[in-house]
Amino acid sequence: MTIAVWTGMFDPITNGHLDIATRAAKLFDKLIIGIFDTTGRHVLFTTEERVKLAKEATKNVSNIEVETFTGLAADYAKSVGARTLIRGLRMSSDFEREFEMALMNKQLYPELDTVCLMTCLECQFVTANTLKEVVSLGGSVDSMVPENVAKALKKKYLEQKITF
Repeated sequence: MTIAVWTGMFDPITNGHLDIATRAAKLFDKLIIGIFDTTGRHVLFTTEERVKLAKEATKNVSNIEVETFTGLAADYAKSVGARTLIRGLRMSSDFEREFEMALMNKQLYPELDTVCLMTCLECQFVTANTLKEVVSLGGSVDSMVPENVAKALKKKYLEQKITF
């Protein structure tokens, strides 16, 4: 069985993330979305909330699992038996950072290969931080996130009056 992992904050998961995840799931027997446990770090959604949102958003893709992890992505990949790390690219500026990370991960876990997938054209401008800012200022991001995430964002910002 070929296992790939895709690690990140996913605060929150977006349609761009879903685009990469569903396409990666077609390339491997199993894709594990590893959500970094950010206890003590500034995020909008708790680790548990981010896992719940990602599980709900990916529930129709049978070979995607969502888990939490701590520590290095390379160590996490090794611990679950993955030899491929998925990364998403939105624009050319993402490449330099991902290239550096791929080289470091290869040093840490030589059997680990990094596969970068370019997101769809419609999602190239979407970032979780930008979405959070738009919602905090009363804008709609319904077309850029799964329905469950749009509801969760509105609840966080509109009902609790959090500002970005």
